[in-house]
Amino acid sequence: MSGVEETILSRIGRLTDIKESARRGPDPAATERQHAKGKLTAHERIALLLDKGSFNEVEALRRHRASGFGLEHKKPYGDGVITGWGTVHGRTVFVYAHDFRVFGGALGEAHAQKIHKIMDLAEAAGAPVVSLNDGAGARIQEGVTALAGYGGIFRRNTRASGVIPQISVMLGPCAGGAAYSPALTDFVFMVRETSQMFITGPDVVKAVTGEEISQDGLGGADVHAGVSGVSHFAYDDEEHCIEDVRYLLSLLPANNRELAPVERCADPADRLNEALLDLVPAGSGQAYDIRKVVEELADDGEYFEVHPAWATNIVCAFTRLDGHVVGVVANQPASMAGVLDIEASEKGARFVQFCDAFNIPLVTLVDVPGFLPGVDQEHNGIIRRGAKLLYAYCNATVPRISLVLRKAYGGAYIVMDSRSIGADLALAWPTNEIAVMGAEGAANVVFRREINAADDPQAVREQRIAEYKDELMHPYYAAERGLIDDVIDPRQTRSVLIRSLAMLRAKHADLPSRKHGNPPQ
Repeated sequence: MSGVEETILSRIGRLTDIKESARRGPDPAATERQHAKGKLTAHERIALLLDKGSFNEVEALRRHRASGFGLEHKKPYGDGVITGWGTVHGRTVFVYAHDFRVFGGALGEAHAQKIHKIMDLAEAAGAPVVSLNDGAGARIQEGVTALAGYGGIFRRNTRASGVIPQISVMLGPCAGGAAYSPALTDFVFMVRETSQMFITGPDVVKAVTGEEISQDGLGGADVHAGVSGVSHFAYDDEEHCIEDVRYLLSLLPANNRELAPVERCADPADRLNEALLDLVPAGSGQAYDIRKVVEELADDGEYFEVHPAWATNIVCAFTRLDGHVVGVVANQPASMAGVLDIEASEKGARFVQFCDAFNIPLVTLVDVPGFLPGVDQEHNGIIRRGAKLLYAYCNATVPRISLVLRKAYGGAYIVMDSRSIGADLALAWPTNEIAVMGAEGAANVVFRREINAADDPQAVREQRIAEYKDELMHPYYAAERGLIDDVIDPRQTRSVLIRSLAMLRAKHADLPSRKHGNPPQ
């Protein structure tokens, strides 16, 4: 009996040694090289993401079966990716993390199959999946098998879209076809200087176009966060990046069958918003920061803005009202006067679609002068691309409340979740101006001949502008015609929104039976 026990214990010891060896990696110096680049190891990243002691690794002993080019002599455990599950704030989350110390985190057949396994588990369990990306792309020595592995990831990204939240955290290079997996997920986080994403690298760009550019200049965090819109967030270091991933997860439901977690709130639901009287100027042409309005309305002034550096003329953010998560879409008068353009429309549409997929109510704060005019906008497809926001709102079945703070002109008024496209409640402040266009422009069109023929054109113009405002742009015109449900005191905005959302919490709406829609591209 004693000999049997010793044999079992020795085998357990062997298992412990193997797992510890896999954790260390095949090259002891590889960890030092990773740290020298200002990067954490895969295990260190997972430890930051998940609650302490909650990680359960899957297929830690997996090894590749490839041969040729010396691979048959290099078969490290784990094959360059760590997969498993744990908890974030006590809720289950699945994770995979490329281990750059092993084959540079490059993806081969076994590596891909581990990722496929964890993605399938996440979908089956109905829990978010987070990828911690730090890999050199497809493992060249394995050829087309590696490419097929990416295909399996892309297919699973697409199948899980709108079913479970998917978050990509870019902590190293991501080039070629590998970049399409993050693009298929819901949110992309990047770290400055250490992470880059591009389809073709600087060398290829130079060879084809003659342009010389660095990796960061081509696909760094700030480029994708502020220019391309590929990345939703950019950070200076991994620790703050992963901390915000945890915070975002705390705001999201586990899957599309659940509601976002509710937090107890000490901020009174009936708190008056006296500050709004000073934050928002009555004059429609004066700029202000809409984020200050969101902060004033939110529980304890907290909100989490998505894409803060891209398409800054619209603000998209998660926040809580009376402990319940809501998505806020708001025009930003402090940037381009809050006008809608191609990028703002696409940013807003993507956010609305996400909120609708995951049962997060939408609050839309409207202060929009219209769509941005210009040859570039028209030639680059403002019609089809601006229609994305319209389609997203029309297709959304979650509770929807729109609030016109000041101006709402033309087609942009309709697109910003107006009553006519399905908002459950359309509210307005007494400073609202809802019209086809501003009074000045309208007077110039409607009374052009009269103004041009007048002895004093300026006096006639001013007179007609005043008449147009009195007749069609007074704050109660839309309410009198049933297009606004109520004109409210700005100081009561928070309490009105909270009561309205509580009333709509059990809302259920079915779309017509169909395979899927065909949104504008």
